[in-house]
Amino acid sequence: TLKLKIRVCSLCYLYLLPSIFLPFSACSLFLSFFLSTSQDCATMQFCANKLDKKDFFGRSDPFMVFYRSNEDGTFTICHKTEVVKNTLNPVWQPFTIPVRALCNGDYDRSIKVEVYDWDRDGSHDFIGEFTTSYRELSRGQSQFNVYEVSSLNFHLIFLPSPLSLSLSSTQIHFTVAIDFTASNGNPSQSTSLHYMNPYQMNAYAMALKAVGEIIQDYDSDKMFPALGFGAKLPPDGRVSHEFPLNGNVDNPYCNGMEGILEAYHESLKTVQLYGPTNFAPIINHVARYAAAVQDGSQYFVLLIITDGVISDMAQTKEAIVNAAKLPMSIIIVGVGQAEFDAMVELDGDDVRISSRGKLAERDIVQFVPFRDYMDRTGNHVLSMARLAKDVLAEIPDQLILYMKSRGIKPNQTPPDYSPPGLSPTPTV
Repeated sequence: TLKLKIRVCSLCYLYLLPSIFLPFSACSLFLSFFLSTSQDCATMQFCANKLDKKDFFGRSDPFMVFYRSNEDGTFTICHKTEVVKNTLNPVWQPFTIPVRALCNGDYDRSIKVEVYDWDRDGSHDFIGEFTTSYRELSRGQSQFNVYEVSSLNFHLIFLPSPLSLSLSSTQIHFTVAIDFTASNGNPSQSTSLHYMNPYQMNAYAMALKAVGEIIQDYDSDKMFPALGFGAKLPPDGRVSHEFPLNGNVDNPYCNGMEGILEAYHESLKTVQLYGPTNFAPIINHVARYAAAVQDGSQYFVLLIITDGVISDMAQTKEAIVNAAKLPMSIIIVGVGQAEFDAMVELDGDDVRISSRGKLAERDIVQFVPFRDYMDRTGNHVLSMARLAKDVLAEIPDQLILYMKSRGIKPNQTPPDYSPPGLSPTPTV
């Protein structure tokens, strides 16, 4: 069992010198600290010395996984770093995270950090772990922030970043859209992507939970519009491409990820999977909100989870090109074993998406196939951490590019604004 040790050394003086690593006997953790005035965000950068060598040939390929402790004693993953290849002295890229994602507002709540050596087959080797708290971290570089766990030791630097400065005055709005078309299969059968297994989550629920639990911490009220598309609705059986999962046309908002998952499972019991698979209505739905607030105070993120068989490609391209001018990003997670060529095209990483001869102003779509993140060893925690990291990877640059294109500077706080006459009710 690895235990946390805090080394206190009165002979070593650590100064707040960002990006400068001071010599220290053995290994140590150095800190500086940044806190936004209107939203507590920290930008952290870690490095480590003398990690345990796990690979027989070559050095380790280390990465870190961060966990927030819950009231019931369990831990929820809140961040995962990138893998740094072939080194025992890694320096990870800086990352920004809201303070509440780390500790839920309780500065004394435990934060657990695990470190693994990445393996191509997914059987990542555990190197070690340590625990700390936000209050300890906020002390900055000092003798109190030196952690030693076995041979595992870290340097940490908190730095301000353009994203943290932008987020300090920008409210993120998160909307979920789930594919209820018949191509997913009958939910009562185990072959269906919507199969409600009493013992484990299906692919839709796993993808929603992995991405949602990270992004929800950027949304202050934790109330999310959750919509479905491609189903026949009771009582008359009409097909809808933007219906509320909770069945409340006047108020489609769900309370947190648990509320969305509950509404999703209830919808599967009441609607009939049908078709076609149209993305454009959902994208245009969110775009209407984004179009009403373009001063930098709001940014909208739409998560679409689908089996990838799209029916309205031309209309979807047009919707994305129009949305690229707005404060908006789109995440698409493809579930199942279908070919996702259409989704890759919408992603626009290789060729910028266009419609009617007009190029998208920004790349606002990020697509990932869920099957690429299924860990053969059964380690779903790490698999979902990788999924969350990759689908959210482009959001910061997309947000900052929008701000720059509109001349909105970090920490420039626009006045509060409520779109006049804009109803939150989806069109059913």
